[in-house]
Order: sequence, then structure tokens, then C-alpha cells
Amino acid sequence: MQFIVKTSENIRGVGRMLGYVFLGERDGEANFTRPGRGYPRFHLYARKRHNELVFNLHLDQKKPSYAGTEAHSGEYNGELIERETARIKSILTGPKTPSGDELEKYHSLDVSDYE
Repeated sequence: MQFIVKTSENIRGVGRMLGYVFLGERDGEANFTRPGRGYPRFHLYARKRHNELVFNLHLDQKKPSYAGTEAHSGEYNGELIERETARIKSILTGPKTPSGDELEKYHSLDVSDYE
């Protein structure tokens, strides 16, 4: 699912704020995953465009099947994706940046918490 959020924040800083781990960058697009108990896991790509970040979110259902490939079983729509998108938007566009206990609550959520 692709969505856009207006922000002047740094991409890596946003990823950390959202509870994601930075995996690398390719062609100007940052690659993040949400740490948890393996699979399924949220996988987020982000790129800067003027004063906004363009996100592409999906749910990896399992590891890539063949060594050296990036192909995997991914879910790009559905309730889990919508809820994670809403969580991300609320953090980035809410009245204030979460901190302390609020931030810990956001970071401790896992895919299984949405089920």
C-alpha cells in the first residue's frame, strides 16, 4: 500500500520513530522492517519527495523461497496493512510526537497484536 505523509523529518529518523529497523538504501529508497518474531513482518520502503515522504508498505508472509532472490509472498492490501498505515500516519501527523510510555507502546506492537 502506498501512502504519502508531509514531513521535513529525516527518513532514517522517521523509521526509528515508527519502530522500524533500517536495512539499507537503493535508488534513493530506504528499506525498513518491523522487528518482531520472524514472519509475517511489516516491510516498509520510504523515499523523500520535496517536503513529504512516500511510503510503500506490505506484509512479508515468509522469507524469499530461493537464495539470491527478493521474491516472496507479500500482502499489499487488507486489514493488517490498513491498521499499520493508520498507526504510522497517526504518529507522523498527530498533534505531538509520541514519547516515553506512548512511544514504547507503539514500538512494542507486533503483527500478532493486530490479529
